[in-house]
Formats: sequence, C-alpha cells, structure tokens
Amino acid sequence: MAPPIPLLAVRGSDGTTLLCGPPTCEQHSAFHRDSRLSRCLTFSRDGTLFGWCNGNNVSVVKSSDGFVMSTFDLPKTSLLDFSPLGSILVTWQPYSKGPDCPQGDANLQLWDLESGKLIKALYQKKVDAWCPSWSEDEQVCARSVNNELHFYENNDFNAIANKLHMQKVSDFVLSPGGQPSKVAVYVPGSKGAPSFVRLYQYPVLGGPTAALANKSFFKADRVTMQWNRKASAVLVTASTEVDKTGASYYGEQTLHYLAVNGETALVQLAKNGPIYDVAWSPNSAEFCVVYGFMPAKATVFNLKCDPVFDFGTGPRNAAYYSPQGNILVLAGFGNLRGQMEVWDVKKYKQVSKPQAPDATHFSWCPDGEHVVTATCSPRLRVSNGYKIWHYTGSVLHKWDAAAGSELWEVRWQPFPDGSFPEQAVRYQAAPSQLGTTQAPPTQAYRPPALRHLPASASTKLHEEEPPQNMRGGASGERSLSKSALKNQKKREAKKAAKQDARPEPEPPSDPAPLINSHSEPSSGDPETDKKIKNIKKKLKAIEELKEQQAAGKVLQKNQMEKVLKEDQLLTELQELQVTQ
Repeated sequence: MAPPIPLLAVRGSDGTTLLCGPPTCEQHSAFHRDSRLSRCLTFSRDGTLFGWCNGNNVSVVKSSDGFVMSTFDLPKTSLLDFSPLGSILVTWQPYSKGPDCPQGDANLQLWDLESGKLIKALYQKKVDAWCPSWSEDEQVCARSVNNELHFYENNDFNAIANKLHMQKVSDFVLSPGGQPSKVAVYVPGSKGAPSFVRLYQYPVLGGPTAALANKSFFKADRVTMQWNRKASAVLVTASTEVDKTGASYYGEQTLHYLAVNGETALVQLAKNGPIYDVAWSPNSAEFCVVYGFMPAKATVFNLKCDPVFDFGTGPRNAAYYSPQGNILVLAGFGNLRGQMEVWDVKKYKQVSKPQAPDATHFSWCPDGEHVVTATCSPRLRVSNGYKIWHYTGSVLHKWDAAAGSELWEVRWQPFPDGSFPEQAVRYQAAPSQLGTTQAPPTQAYRPPALRHLPASASTKLHEEEPPQNMRGGASGERSLSKSALKNQKKREAKKAAKQDARPEPEPPSDPAPLINSHSEPSSGDPETDKKIKNIKKKLKAIEELKEQQAAGKVLQKNQMEKVLKEDQLLTELQELQVTQ
C-alpha cells in the first residue's frame, strides 16, 4: 500500500488553501480556496480534520474529501485546536468586557464536533497556555486557573476531578501518550527561595513527597519544559531576562534534566553563551542542544547527559529532528543567513548544506523526506513565500507572494506515528527542475589592517571547531572525527614540509631539534643554561597545547595566551644560543 500524500495548509492575505504535498504541489481537488481573510487554521492530531476561521465563521471539514463536519458562528475566533481524538474543538477569542457585561463573556469554548453543541464556556484572559492539555486517550485534561491546576476526567468539564494545590504554579506541561499521565509543574522562586520544577504522576498530586522528581535552581525568570516522546524525562531550559555579568545580550540560560525515576542533572555545556534551541530525538534516548556565543556549538547528549557527538561550531541557532529521527537539521534563521546543515544521525555524516535566506519558518513533512521553509508576515513583510525542499538540498516547489500580498502561515497535515516508515538516507541530490541551493563557503572575518597579509591562524577572529565524536573508546579517550583527523594530518604534513625546507648549516633557525634534544652543550654560564632550559620547557608545553587544539579541544584564555608567546620565546632562545 502506497503511503499517503501529506497536505500543506497555506494562509495569507489571499485566503486559505490546501495543497497536495511533495513531490508536486497542486491545489487539493476537494477543497475550494476560501478567499476571505483567515484568522487562524489547524489540523486535528491525526490530520483527518481541518479547521479555520475566515472572519465570519469557523468551519471544520474532512481533510480527505472536504466534507463539512461543522460550522460555528464565531467571527472573532483567533485561535483553534482539536482534542487528541478529534472529538472536541477548542476556540479562543480575545477577552473583552463592556458596560452591558462588566464581567465579560467567557472567551474559551469547548464544542462537541459530532453534535455541534457547546460543552463548556470558560474564562481565559491570557493567550499564553490558552488551550487545555489532554492525554492522548482524552481520559485526563488539565488547565491552569489562578495559579493552580484543575484536572478533568473523560471530558466531563462540569466537575473538577482533581486539583494540584501549590503556591504560584506558573506553568505546566502534561506528558504525551496515554495512561498513566504525568505532569511537570514550574513554580518561580521568591524572597530568596529557589525556583523548582516537579514531576507528578496523576492522580497522586499531594505535596513534595508525592513528586517523582524535583529540581530546584536559581536564576530563572521563565522556563521551557519539554517531555520526550516516551514520557520518561523532561528537559527544562531556565532563562533570566538580564545577564548580571554583562556577558550576554540574551540574558542567561541553564539546561536541566529530570527523569521520572527521580534522576536529575545540570547539563554541562562546553561553551559559554546563550542556549538557542533544545530538541529531543524521536527515539527519546538523545537530545541536541545549540548553544554558545557565535559561532555556536551543537552537541548531542544521551540520557546520562554525557556528550555523544559534537558538531563543532557554525552559524546556527535551531535544531530539527525528522519525524523518524534519522536526520537532524541544524539551521541559522532570524538574524543569520539561513544556512542549513543536514546530518545523517546514525553515521553522523553531513548530507547537504542548503541555504534559505530570510526564512522565518521551518518544519519537517511527516514523510521525513521533505521540509518547508517560509518567509511570513508580520515577521518579514517583504519577499513573502515558501519553498519545499528535499533534504538533499533540492528545491522541488517554490511559491512567491504577489506584489501587495502577504503570506501568514504554512502548516503540514500531521499523521499518526508509523504512517511513514523510515527510509535509507540519500546523499545524492534529488532531481529537480529548480536545482539546489547550497550555502557558499564562508571565510573568517579579517580586520582591514591585516587583509594585505597572508592568512594565518593567529589572525582569525573566531577559532572554528570541527565536528568531533565524543563516544569514549576502550581507553576512555575521545576519538576524532574523519574531518578532524584529515585536518590534523594536513597540519602535520605542512609542519614537516617547513622543517625539510630549512637550511641545515643554521641550527638556530630550526627550533624543533633544540626543543626535543636531551643533551645540549653548556654555554659555560649557569645562569644562561638555566634560562635556555626554562624556555625549552615552555616551548614544549606550547607544542602540547597546539596538539590538543588541533585535536578539537577548546583552549582556555590563559592557554591561548601561552600559545601566542611562541614566536617571542623562539626569538629569545635563538639570542641566548648565539651568545654561547
């Protein structure tokens, strides 16, 4: 049986439309484009239903044949969502009150899709965490009300089945999957007390002793919590608005790990700077972190929070795993140039390096073969449009908004897990009439005063780090990646060529034999001999640091200062030996 063809929903100033997805993108024959301005759109979790609001009403249709399931007279609806099994439609409109209704109208509605009747109307003034959270079997539903969590069972919203009483609960995330449901809750610190995140298993919610795991930390104005797919662990990114040390414009971030078995850890990152993105692998056993001052590092960690593979440094601030988890895209969007690095996760081998400048949106197609990038308004009001790519870098379809028109949103139709089996990773670009877009090779910035001089490592503004396999071998040492080994061999060959080219009659001009020599003639002056010995000792230490740097290790500031003094020490050594 052939796999289904995903749909792509497109919303803009020209209306709402559905396209039959890659490799070709044509208008869905069963869905007629709605030319009215759409406020929002969404698919159900399994992709069988599609809903949107066009400013007059909210419509829900079947994705396959366009059959109209329900229509609701809700012209002001700004947000839509379905319950996991598609039985309930949730609508939200901005909260407002007037002289006729000082209390305001209940602006969050839950609708039964089969009958079209209103199940419950609730008040939800804030747009943050506006939608209730369900377990995938819809047996448990939770929402935050006045700093406490209310739980409902079996979609009965007339009775609160359970509550989590905890002072100032400001955020929560319900675990994916079915029963038993788990919930991660965040309580910000106050009056010198630390912030903390706790994990509970429903319905046991009473007090800290009932918690599956507890992690407290300072320096947190807000947090982002992410469950893995198996609901066995949570990653918590804690952020402060201001970095009091003044080192970062982005504030300060830390990454914490909590498992349902009670294990917690602070994820140790190898480079200072902000944490741009954190992404769980669909296998729930690894996660990728993009972090550090530009050029940023990207590292994959296992569930022990040990590094597995380091992708080195580059212009990136986002990470996206394919739905099957076999491909990882590292990208630099926003204020970066839109460079994407596509990696085969199993082999840790780079597949392609396409570039999507000015992209404001990226998402994987459920088939794990294609992606869409888009430039949307209001983030960018010029050059609006989208491209559909094969992960090998080929552009398969391109659409640009006409002059005076805007693109607001693109969204793939979701599918249940297992709908698209994992395919073998291809390295040859897929055929395309639009060709491929590969990122041009980047060159390190050089100050104007140094541009007329030959390039050397000492003139680089940033030290580039190659990818590195962090898995320990039998000896426990970290092995180098192929590119790192290749670069190391080049350096060694270049060094050997320089040494062979030096004239033999002038031993002082070649410091290498002097450094490695064990028996040196005495100058007759004990003080001079002592100075020569000390300089050779420093030079030997510098050689060791340079070898470590070539192997991919990040040197500390004081170590870099030592390396920069090499030429000065060689000059002093030659002067001392000439006077012998």
